[in-house]
Amino acid sequence: MPCIDRALRPSAIPALLVAGAVAWSVAGCAGSSGEAPGDARGGVRPTVAPAAAPPLPTVAPSPAAGRARAVLPTPGPVRSWTEVRRQAAERIVAANPDITYSGKVPDTLLAIPVLEIELNADGSVRNIEVLRPPRQAKDTLQIAADAVRRAGPFGNVSKLPRPWKFVETFLFDGQRKFKPRTLDN
Repeated sequence: MPCIDRALRPSAIPALLVAGAVAWSVAGCAGSSGEAPGDARGGVRPTVAPAAAPPLPTVAPSPAAGRARAVLPTPGPVRSWTEVRRQAAERIVAANPDITYSGKVPDTLLAIPVLEIELNADGSVRNIEVLRPPRQAKDTLQIAADAVRRAGPFGNVSKLPRPWKFVETFLFDGQRKFKPRTLDN
């Protein structure tokens, strides 16, 4: 295209500035009357509120969530969210010995669900929301949520800043056993 290859002539600059100013002023006048296009009555344009973000999906407890509950010691005191996450991960493993693994995380994982766990002041589980569902092995999402419910409560959090929520990532191997990501550090 020849117009791209040529340098802008100095004599063309004033014409471009005038054309830009005219276009800008016409655009400014077009919307200032309060009339919708084609509306001679001077009606007000309807406003459209931005769409609210959809709520995060939650995971309801399954009937098997309460079965075979391990006896856990009373949770210790917690002074920070780091301590809550660590204690929660340890309790999740202790409450679910048959479906967890320890040691090195395998190179290939079956699924990696990420859950946001909301607590009550006493550390009991109030709600579990899905931040990232697994792409495959969708049943691992329910396994992880049920494991969290079996492990609660996670310690009194009433003195910690709100919201009383933390996130845990579950690393599932090929045998559908998991390790909380917090314990992988």
